[in-house]
Amino acid sequence: MKGNKVLFVVAPLVALIFILQLLNLQILSADFSALSQRYSMGKEEVLPERGYIYDRNGTLLVGNRVSYDLMVIPENLDDYDLLELSKILNISVRQIENSIKSAKRFSYKIPSPVYRQLPDSTNALLQEQIWKFPGFILEEHLVRDYRVRTAFNLIGYVNEATEKELHQTSGYYALGDKVGRSGIEFQYEEDLRGGKGVRYFRKDKFNRDVGSFDRGNFDISPINAKDIVLTIDAELQQYGESLLTNKRGGIVAIQPKTGEVLSLISIPNFEPDSLKSETGHDYLIRMTNDTLNKPFFDRGLQAQYAPGSPFKTLNALIGLQEKVIEPDTRFTCNSGHYYGKGFFMRCLCKPGTNNDLLSAISRSCNTYFSNVYQRIIGSKSTSAQGIDNWKSHLNSFGLGNYLGYDLAVGRPGFVPGSSYYDLIYGSENWKSTNTISNAIGQGEMLSTPIQMANFTAAIANRGHYIKPHFTKKIGNLETSSKFQRQYTTIDQSHFEVVIEGMRQAVLRGTSKIADIKGIEVCGKTGTVENFTLLDDKKTQLTDHSVFIAFAPKDDPEIAITVFVENGYWGSRWAAPIASLMIEKYLRGETSRKWLEERMLNGTLEEEYQKPLLGVPFEINQ
Repeated sequence: MKGNKVLFVVAPLVALIFILQLLNLQILSADFSALSQRYSMGKEEVLPERGYIYDRNGTLLVGNRVSYDLMVIPENLDDYDLLELSKILNISVRQIENSIKSAKRFSYKIPSPVYRQLPDSTNALLQEQIWKFPGFILEEHLVRDYRVRTAFNLIGYVNEATEKELHQTSGYYALGDKVGRSGIEFQYEEDLRGGKGVRYFRKDKFNRDVGSFDRGNFDISPINAKDIVLTIDAELQQYGESLLTNKRGGIVAIQPKTGEVLSLISIPNFEPDSLKSETGHDYLIRMTNDTLNKPFFDRGLQAQYAPGSPFKTLNALIGLQEKVIEPDTRFTCNSGHYYGKGFFMRCLCKPGTNNDLLSAISRSCNTYFSNVYQRIIGSKSTSAQGIDNWKSHLNSFGLGNYLGYDLAVGRPGFVPGSSYYDLIYGSENWKSTNTISNAIGQGEMLSTPIQMANFTAAIANRGHYIKPHFTKKIGNLETSSKFQRQYTTIDQSHFEVVIEGMRQAVLRGTSKIADIKGIEVCGKTGTVENFTLLDDKKTQLTDHSVFIAFAPKDDPEIAITVFVENGYWGSRWAAPIASLMIEKYLRGETSRKWLEERMLNGTLEEEYQKPLLGVPFEINQ
């Protein structure tokens, strides 16, 4: 009886203690509340759809499409046929095993990748058979979709953030996130990626998502990415790329009135889809190590060539500005110019040709421009002052600097000045004859195709240019106001005779192949000497083919530079390609199918094999 009394007292007391403790843990204790939420609530990042990229006419170049990754959750793995999975994925058993080991090291509960971006046929098969492979899931996400197969050198590509980037971006990027790697994708990464949001969800004891937490009241919406409208014309870009098939080179076309780049072509190029698959890393290494074709090297922005004879137009303008020549100044040419004992600079003029400035441009007379250059350098008290003054004029055309265009990649080219020649010859121990190759755009002068297209646009505009650029619109923001007019140091009155000389070059001079009936094309061909190191010896290879042009003459809509490596003389490849592109842009089609067929079907592949085969090169053709 006494025991029962104790039981009646103790039992309610114990029950009361349990109730009070539960009350404390579930309601009064914030620590337990947080612990409870942590185990019942999940959090995931919400990525906005990556921004779209359009051409100037509204054609969608790059969008997004759904892709699937095969993921594994180690704690859910059970018996499955590893060999069958290997056959479906078309990868080795060892690769799958290594992926699972890596996943276990990372987390037993969180999905880890086994195969990124499954091919469509593989995904279709796995969608039906994934039940056979417990622990494996198909995860859906968006990847870049290249709607128009063009301008990859300009657009660039994306791939996964590296481990280093995961730690260097204040935690913004997570495992599997995509990052812009080159071109527009890299330059405008923050605009194209937008901003991440957050979604909170409830989880059951099996770690499965069972719905939104608190009706989404704590969710954070992502910041929408911005679409980008480029300045390029996709149709013109594709056409130029097709004309450069089986060749190496760069093309840059600019709208002179705005500085908008209509096409930026570099051939050979790379294939961005090949960088997205499981073999993407191997493809990247292979392309990076291709030192002959250099697919990741943008020849339009990075290749530094001697400008060749198109540079004579600038020496003509400087000569006029410095008043060392007039349009009617004449020099007699005997098929070239002797500038020292035993040193002869050959050109195509017949012996005894008496050229004024206009005919010298149209005939590309080396004698005339050698004399002009020597007068420019000799117009000051010393050769050093003369060449520095000459260099200052060239800098005003955008030569020797990066121009300020809206891409991170590029080269400045090189305009030599007195300090450069002082290092070579000694201070005040050189004259214009030591630097005479500058007269015809050879020697130490270096320029990129975009710089040459830019100075062509400056000539077309009669003395000014707008900084070249590649974007028209970012989101709702027009970008044209960012790029201001730049003036050259040459008076506007001096341009007409040079422009007429370029027009005559197309009508009856070295650029006749570029003539288009009904369109006044002004142009200048060039044949650029080409040297490389073979067996540690400076070896001359087949010349580069170069051409600059703009059209129409009095209301220019397009200025263009074409550079074809190892392409012989300028009229053989560069001038026809440029004139076809001009006609395509202004008329929508070409009237010279015979010339188009020759360019489309022409190849220089044998030429590019010569250094490997030890075959002699054709020089100064």
